[in-house]
Amino acid sequence: MTTPPALLIAGHGTRDDAGAEAFRDFVRQLGARHPELPVAGGFIELSPPPLGEAVTELVEQGVRRFAAVPLMLVSAGHAKGDIPAALAREKERHPGISYTYGRPLGPHPALLNVLERRLDEALGSAGRTPGDRADVTVLLVGRGSTDPDANAEVHKAARLLWEGRGYAGVETAFVSLAAPDVPSGLDRCVRLGARRIVVLPYFLFTGILPDRVRHQTEGWAAAHPEVEVLSADVIGPEPELLDLVWERYEEAVKGDLRMNCDSCVYRIALPGFEDKVGMPQQPHFHPDDDHHHGHGHGHHHGAHSHAH
Repeated sequence: MTTPPALLIAGHGTRDDAGAEAFRDFVRQLGARHPELPVAGGFIELSPPPLGEAVTELVEQGVRRFAAVPLMLVSAGHAKGDIPAALAREKERHPGISYTYGRPLGPHPALLNVLERRLDEALGSAGRTPGDRADVTVLLVGRGSTDPDANAEVHKAARLLWEGRGYAGVETAFVSLAAPDVPSGLDRCVRLGARRIVVLPYFLFTGILPDRVRHQTEGWAAAHPEVEVLSADVIGPEPELLDLVWERYEEAVKGDLRMNCDSCVYRIALPGFEDKVGMPQQPHFHPDDDHHHGHGHGHHHGAHSHAH
């Protein structure tokens, strides 16, 4: 029987000691869950151990093949460029190793469920019941990037969090590098009629940026006493996160890299759309299509119907 590839977790890195330790502890938990294979983790920047050291640790254990999973919610510069570059460098340093590269984590329904739990906890601490959502506007705050695609991913997460969960709305803001910033995002919520806002950090672990989100939220709230503003916690090392990293590992090992199947209503039960799971798909035609022409819309739709 061939040995399964090892698992390498690639983290962003943080100047926050608690955040770096949360990552290292998460890697240890994952290793304890999967004693059948070597698990190591390292950072791209800012905190030890560097990714190269984690690769060396695996190689010293006799590992020749591994799957690398970026412990990141969105695919920005780090996931698209820095990690692949670092892995290519390690391949030169350790001839004979081979690796596959997994995809970032979000916006997976399992993580959306954790975000929903964080919102319920924040509302509960203010004496509200979880079902009491119709007047709650959520401000989902991402890291922010110079990559428009990465910022768009946060908007996608916000939309998926809003769908079927009964909140008045889910707006988006960013803590660095992208607009709107947190105060502007809160202003926008109020202009849209929000009277009760929960600020929800779209971050895996504690760190300098999530702390900044909280401080900016508190500063804005102090200047706007007429609006109720609550702060929710980060995702954290929940069982759902451990499961999802393992799912990304298995995809990478099998070479099963998918399109948008994580949040596809035909594959997974999303709130309010549970009846669509497994529904057989038929090619559909728009009534205004002219079927006499080979380039009618409907032909394209038939070609990529949702039967994944």
